[in-house]
Amino acid sequence: MAKSLSMDLDGFMNKIKKMEHGEKLDLSSDEDLSIAIMNLISIEEHLFFTANKTGKASYYDLLYEIREIRKQLLKRIIKQYEGEVWCISKHLLASSMRLMEVGTKALTKGDNKDAEDLFKKSYDLYTLFWGLNMGAVKLDGIKKDKSLAAKVDFISDDKPAKKKGQASVFDKLGAMVKKAIDCCIE
Repeated sequence: MAKSLSMDLDGFMNKIKKMEHGEKLDLSSDEDLSIAIMNLISIEEHLFFTANKTGKASYYDLLYEIREIRKQLLKRIIKQYEGEVWCISKHLLASSMRLMEVGTKALTKGDNKDAEDLFKKSYDLYTLFWGLNMGAVKLDGIKKDKSLAAKVDFISDDKPAKKKGQASVFDKLGAMVKKAIDCCIE
């Protein structure tokens, strides 16, 4: 496993097994909640720009109310965090949503290659959000000059490794999230 970023696949899978046996966390609901939070962040952004474009400060009052709702809902998913993981999580969701929207616009224009690239990046950020907030990613020892997408020893069950015995951090997180979140299970 890479020295700069370690992932505890066994611990993560144990959490999933506990959840399958009636533990409190309902990941399909939390996935829906995370999408709602993405939209609340987007509403905050639109209220900010609308306030500035119109010169009406009353939009800031709405922004404040939406922000308070978003904070309350984010606490339902992010139960423990250190340092700036709370803000990192919020920005991962916001970036994921924006890349998804830009990808959709590219798709509408017929630029499928760009759309697929943007969708992949969006999903990578989304899985990183879940990896951070479910304890699957340990950030101890990350080096300034190391890329987050550095290779780690792992072979995904769902996707062949890029090189023998290797897959990207995002490939690993994606496989973990696929196993943990099934929105079709009620």
